[in-house]
Amino acid sequence: MAHENPPASASPDMFHPYIPASASPRELTFRAIVLGTILGVVFGASSLYLVLKVGLTVSASIPVAVISLALFRVYSKLGGRDATILENNIVQTAGSAGESIAFGIGVTMPAIMILGFDLEIARVTLVALLGGLLGILMMIPLRRALIVAEHGKLKYPEGTACAEVLKAGADEESRRIAGQAELPPAHAPFSSSSSTIPTGRRQHEAEAARPSGTAIFAGFGLGLLYKTAMSAFRLWKEAPEKVLGAPLKGGSVACEISPELLGVGYIIGPRISSIMMAGGVLAYLVLIPLIKFFGDSLTTPLAPATKLISGMDPAEIRSKYILYIGAGAVAAGGIISLLRSLPTILHGIRSGLTDFRRAASAHASILRTERDLSMKYVAAGVVVLIIAILMAPALHMNLLGAILIVVFGFIFVTVSSRLTGEIGSSSNPISGMTVATLLLTCLTFLIVGWTGGTFYVTALSVGGIVCIAASNGGTTSQDLKTGFLLGATPKYQQIAILIGATVSALVLGPILLGLNNVKSVYVPAAQAAPGLHAPADANLDHTETLPRSQFADNATRFKVWHKTDDTGGPAGKYLVDDSGAAVWLVDPGINGAFTKRQDGTEVKKFEAPKAVLMSYIIKGILDRKLPWALVLFGVMIAVTLELCGVSSLAFAVGVYVPISSSAPIFVGGLVRLMVDGYLRKKHSAQKLTEAELTAEGDKSPGVLLASGYIAGGAIAGIVIAFIAGALPALDTKIAKWAENSNLFFAGPNADLLSLIPFAALTLLLYLVGREVFLGNHRSIR
Repeated sequence: MAHENPPASASPDMFHPYIPASASPRELTFRAIVLGTILGVVFGASSLYLVLKVGLTVSASIPVAVISLALFRVYSKLGGRDATILENNIVQTAGSAGESIAFGIGVTMPAIMILGFDLEIARVTLVALLGGLLGILMMIPLRRALIVAEHGKLKYPEGTACAEVLKAGADEESRRIAGQAELPPAHAPFSSSSSTIPTGRRQHEAEAARPSGTAIFAGFGLGLLYKTAMSAFRLWKEAPEKVLGAPLKGGSVACEISPELLGVGYIIGPRISSIMMAGGVLAYLVLIPLIKFFGDSLTTPLAPATKLISGMDPAEIRSKYILYIGAGAVAAGGIISLLRSLPTILHGIRSGLTDFRRAASAHASILRTERDLSMKYVAAGVVVLIIAILMAPALHMNLLGAILIVVFGFIFVTVSSRLTGEIGSSSNPISGMTVATLLLTCLTFLIVGWTGGTFYVTALSVGGIVCIAASNGGTTSQDLKTGFLLGATPKYQQIAILIGATVSALVLGPILLGLNNVKSVYVPAAQAAPGLHAPADANLDHTETLPRSQFADNATRFKVWHKTDDTGGPAGKYLVDDSGAAVWLVDPGINGAFTKRQDGTEVKKFEAPKAVLMSYIIKGILDRKLPWALVLFGVMIAVTLELCGVSSLAFAVGVYVPISSSAPIFVGGLVRLMVDGYLRKKHSAQKLTEAELTAEGDKSPGVLLASGYIAGGAIAGIVIAFIAGALPALDTKIAKWAENSNLFFAGPNADLLSLIPFAALTLLLYLVGREVFLGNHRSIR
């Protein structure tokens, strides 16, 4: 007999999962864990690249699920054994951890360099590992309250969509266990099977309905090749730009024509991408021209800049003024989104505490689909993690900080898990939770008199661990919702995501450090901070030499000084001689200010917009040094938008990041708008609800191609950055050739010509979204 899913409004007691609890198909297998962990690292690395560029990530669950289905299907065609639906679910569960960890470390950890410290491998890895595991463990006791008891009320849109994808791709064994000889139509997931359809036709339709991995693999390959041709070989210009004259003097428009940002825009959709672009328009076509208009006649520098506005280009005006305005807007937008969710937060905390007490006293369930990890192991794991947080020297943690981590961690894991169920992962205000954590932590430190360098690290460690815990809590709840709908064993999913999170944390930390190092610039201290000396009481125990990739003939060993204030020169890492005189400023690759190396080569830095915001909060409260007027301008912009009924957080991010990053996201959103219009017409006769139409769009080949664009483009960007750092001579040679000989890269028509390959990439995305190419009608063969 077929197991039918009830309508969303049905009681949880009436619910029957796709695979019944009485069956025990293969689930937590070695191959599923390995594949999921590898895919988690790949998508985690691409997410880290995105968050460093624009402060955004996209959910990896559906792309990982489709890749898993495709790879195991191909393996079965070669004589191997196909994966069951529960094995594929384990793959996507283990693979989803990387994205949430990447978001947390990309949002918080680069702030440490702005505050004057190093991105130490131990610090980054510990924050990623401890935060990831803590979020998962704190979510486990909440499963019954949020996933089971609230079934039909909390939708968990990404988790539900992922379950539908896995059902559509179910293997023959899983369909037989489920009692379904064929899959119901995609628009009617609760329909029962029809016995009037001939068996051969049912099997053919079930095979044809399986999602194809062709689109995502094609997108990955195209994104990889496109990004390599553009960024590594300079076959065309990476960011066409037009600087405007009067009356918008100082204004500019630009577009970073990269596949990963185009893919992000398609996935997040037209509304969010349009709001984000509007923020860029305000920054680059209103605020910068205004500052130029009123400031051109000034004869003295206007703080916080130390240079006349008349002598500043748009990029300098942005770095000295707009970034503070954008930071204020982002902070306000995050806090407003958090306040808007306050009733849910309070309800979630009460429910979480109640369920935690019940779970701690509950006996193991007989039903396979209700077995969680033992509460003894969960409680012991949390205690071990807190001890590790206290004992790790790199975190500069104290008892108060550890208590704040436990309190804020439990609150925001609960909040994140519930909000994910209501509005989805993409709308979950993790940034706002991190901002609130840092604000409250820094205010607590200020009350007890803890100000100064080491407390920067303590506060940021608290914020980083809580941010990753909240992010991973939301991701875990989506995965457990998918498993609940499919009939998975919760215990096995929890083990899988713990393994995936551990491996991703160990891998993503070194990637973050590597990306920073290959784009770091060594600036003569005479240029950045003339006459600067380290104070007599400075800690100069550590020494290092200049990197051989940039200074092959210089083996001089310098002492390292971490400067945490702006007196006499910018905060940061300095290399000083034996007398304490600063010789070099090590300008970081993430949020650095200097883009030209000593050999004349240009370096494109990572923006990491939200990490800058975190550093501003810490420094602004603990040191009370911040241009508050500019920050408050940003706050008022966010308030104005909220009064107009517009979500201010996406707009604020658009104000903060370069317009060149918002523009391709906007283009991707426009393509999604046109494709969704096509899908709406295609399914008009079926009278689908808005939620069902959204689900159709989320499962379309366009989303899979866009996901491939993101992964391929981001992975290519990471590899290219490392190769350029290891082979600077070759990179310089290619750059000089492009400058002198390539009309698509340099010259009067380069900006226009470089749009041609981007237009082709965009057109392909539109056609695939319309199912002209690579549609779901093609199965893996």
